[in-house]
Amino acid sequence: MDNLTLRGQAALITAGAAAISIAAAKLLVRDGAAVVLMGRREEALVAARQQILADQPGARVEIFPGDAMKEADVVAALQKTHSLKGRLDIVVSTVGGGAFKPVLMLGEQELVDDLKLNIVSAFLVTKHAVPLMVTGGSIVCISSMAAKLTFPFLVSYNTAKAGLEGFVRAAADELGRRKIRINAVRPGMTRSAGTSSMFELPDVVESALEQVPLGRLGEPEDIAPAIRYLAGPESSWMTGQSFAVDGGNELRRNPDLSAIVGAMFGPEVLGDVSTANAQS
Repeated sequence: MDNLTLRGQAALITAGAAAISIAAAKLLVRDGAAVVLMGRREEALVAARQQILADQPGARVEIFPGDAMKEADVVAALQKTHSLKGRLDIVVSTVGGGAFKPVLMLGEQELVDDLKLNIVSAFLVTKHAVPLMVTGGSIVCISSMAAKLTFPFLVSYNTAKAGLEGFVRAAADELGRRKIRINAVRPGMTRSAGTSSMFELPDVVESALEQVPLGRLGEPEDIAPAIRYLAGPESSWMTGQSFAVDGGNELRRNPDLSAIVGAMFGPEVLGDVSTANAQS
């Protein structure tokens, strides 16, 4: 008896070359799904596919070079995924990110760009996936503990991830009548291309670890099982939810990133604004 609970299913993963996406894809194909990895850089997608196949030989893994922020690319990627099995079962929306900058230095367009990156990318893939999805289809969005914990100097990211979770809840309510589920995972500080520089700074790592009851930071393989759970039939009575996979970080507070901000923008950005204004 096998455990191929996703046998015959088809899944699309956006930002498919990202570390969390690769880890999630390995679990999806392990359990029988065919997967399409979508991303802007073809060479990165090819490398991601090779990494997945090295772990899961014989799996069905395809790539689709395209931009998850461009509607035509999203539609084409979904159609390719649907063509693999004549159905669409799972979408994992992992596109995201945000500017690391003090709020008083943040530009209007930077804020708008981060909102688009995190929310519009999920909206586009949801809008065009649902008409193709079978009953019981599942959409999984990657949020962040920044949706719940405030992070000074990451205001656009905080705002965008909170908005993403608002979208997940509202869409889940509306799409329930179609028997389509949408949920989210909130990773804590997890090793990836976007966070690698932080993992190389001992002061940052130490500050982060102080806020993690389980005493270690995350790896992509910590997040992937949560994505797999929300994608599959095991979570068939869950929708509109977002839960943290963060070693318990949300029980405490965000790590202090002041040292990075001071080094990047100068110590004055950490000062008392009211005092600075009074002296000017």
